[in-house]
Amino acid sequence: MSTSLDYIEYVCEKLNDLDMLVSYKKMFGEYMVYINQKPIFLVCDNTVFVKKHECLNEIMKNSDVGIPYNGAKEHYVVDIDQKEKFQDIAILLESIVPLPKPRKKK
Repeated sequence: MSTSLDYIEYVCEKLNDLDMLVSYKKMFGEYMVYINQKPIFLVCDNTVFVKKHECLNEIMKNSDVGIPYNGAKEHYVVDIDQKEKFQDIAILLESIVPLPKPRKKK
């Protein structure tokens, strides 16, 4: 099962209160959510995942974990219905995640 368009739009709506650019990109039938052009959340099978960054250990200490796709490392599962916590994670990660490096043109 892949993520539905309705679900990814719902995820992004939860972040619309932030004074940041929120967007998403389809990748292999699933989605990456970007904040200010930085890859922050992975959405697979209508579930929001976030990498296990050290800065998230405290805020995510009681959260479920899962593997978003075969071959991936374990990620935290984010409960987007806890809107304030979801937004806090987004703000925290936006401040530390670098912009993706531009791909070299062939």
